[in-house]
Amino acid sequence: MTIKRIQRDAADDTRAELFLRDWRSLSRIGQTPGGGVDRQAASIADAQSRTWFTTLLNQYGFTVRTDVIGNIWGLLEWNPGAPFVVVGSHLDSQPLAGKFDGAYGVAAALHAGRRLAEEGDAATRPKYNLAVVDWFNEEGSRFAPSMMGSSVYTDKLPAPTALATEDADGVTVAEALSAVGGTGSWTGPTPAAAAEIHIEQGRSLEDSGTTIGLVESCWAAEKFTVVVRGEQAHTGSTVIADRHDALLGASRLVVLLRELADRFPGGVLHTSVGQLTVMPNSPVVVPRRVDLTMDLRSADEGVLAEAKQLLKQGVKQIEQEAAVTIEVGESHAWGVRPYASAGVDLARECVDALGFSSRPVQTLAGHDSINMNDVVPTVMLFVPSHEGVSHHEGEYTEDADLCAGVDVLTDVVRRLCRGELDGGR
Repeated sequence: MTIKRIQRDAADDTRAELFLRDWRSLSRIGQTPGGGVDRQAASIADAQSRTWFTTLLNQYGFTVRTDVIGNIWGLLEWNPGAPFVVVGSHLDSQPLAGKFDGAYGVAAALHAGRRLAEEGDAATRPKYNLAVVDWFNEEGSRFAPSMMGSSVYTDKLPAPTALATEDADGVTVAEALSAVGGTGSWTGPTPAAAAEIHIEQGRSLEDSGTTIGLVESCWAAEKFTVVVRGEQAHTGSTVIADRHDALLGASRLVVLLRELADRFPGGVLHTSVGQLTVMPNSPVVVPRRVDLTMDLRSADEGVLAEAKQLLKQGVKQIEQEAAVTIEVGESHAWGVRPYASAGVDLARECVDALGFSSRPVQTLAGHDSINMNDVVPTVMLFVPSHEGVSHHEGEYTEDADLCAGVDVLTDVVRRLCRGELDGGR
């Protein structure tokens, strides 16, 4: 259930209709037969969505710039020389994914900025300028790690390292961006504060009949790249006892990760194995190598540390029993991080003033706002996800919830641009 705004006027309805028009045009880019989208980073479909973004930024009066890692920025500079409030999300998607993840946050940020630009008054110009952003390669499905664009912007990942990263076909980020005209030389604006709105990717808001989630903290996460090495052999003639089956070792890892999650009651640990690449991937060859990714997530860093130690022990056992070698390298990680309590309070005040309902939540997934939260006061907001479905073509959020989120985000960004979160860590 969505608790709607107490009063709406004609201007509210017009703004909502304009947002929904633009949102639906974005949702058609890279559309899949199952009703989702497939817009992996720097693909043709992603390039089309980036063109959609830059076209509307220009139409709505923003100055458009692209930085060294392909983040696209729309700038509204009311106070020349002042820092910027950074607001946005990402347009890239997972393969065969939903149309709401990330993209909604970009469209909402665009329209929040458009509304604030219409309010422009030289006598009451904001303290800070506004930068609306599409972060490059948040998903990490084509190029690892995820949250790449915001990691480079916040100096957590060197730009040359990111640009040299290759996809499964050996194409580098630099080459992929160049092919779609997505390169730039800028390093990005100086930030003063940040905000992001996103679908929840869970079911707590829908289950509780709440319109807006106020994100108080993120779960900790550790992600790993893994190489399982065996020995190539004939599947028919090679004696079982003589085999060094890399896929057997990888399969045991899949089971181990699930057993780790089940070992901790109450769902306090989430684990996953994904993106397996089997070589040589022939039906009559025992695999000699499997590349895969693993991740561990928890709101309790003690649980995460214990799970990591158990994982290390399990890897050694699998190596012995499957007669393979396993190389585990850490891809990237982040700890439990609270969002600024003053920002949560500010967002709650905005929600209350608009007549919507809210509740505190945590984010289990990674978002670009996690990187921004380490450098400036950051507000993170959620809108409901139907049945918690995400990274799936069936992902869905009601129009009323989408529009409510834009209304709240607009008020939050307005207050951030006034400097109301200064010092609010």
